[in-house]
Amino acid sequence: MERILENMMYSARWILAPIYFGLSLALLALAIKFFQELIHLAPHLLTTKEADLILVVLSLVDMALVGGLLVMVMISGYENFVSQLDIDEGKEKLSWLGKMDSGSLKMKVAASIVAISSIHLLKVFMNATNIDNDKLMWYVLIHLTFVVSAFAMGLLDKVAKEKG
Repeated sequence: MERILENMMYSARWILAPIYFGLSLALLALAIKFFQELIHLAPHLLTTKEADLILVVLSLVDMALVGGLLVMVMISGYENFVSQLDIDEGKEKLSWLGKMDSGSLKMKVAASIVAISSIHLLKVFMNATNIDNDKLMWYVLIHLTFVVSAFAMGLLDKVAKEKG
């Protein structure tokens, strides 16, 4: 009975496979939105104010960072929790494939969240004249919470590796 239960639990990891595939669909949606922004910008490029252009570019960078985060979570999560990817010899292979454990994935996700939050905060600062001080303070506090959390996770990970 115990063996059957263990095999069922081990096989249940495949439930994650469609979830990781779903992230690839989210990546496709993000790519469509990215190019929609570029197409929307193109006809107005010469008349767009510099500050507005910077805001659009920051949004594009933000989408690129989220896209990279999706790829990282999708592929390394699949490899860590479902099955190892079987890439043919001679085919293009990402350098981190097979090397990123769940701890390093967690750190990369935290760093990506801090980078994404930084871009959002920069966009808020560029429109600071339109935002009251209380909201501005909350944006900064939320960003600092992400920074402190990422730092604490990194510190805890380092301490755990030194003891282990």
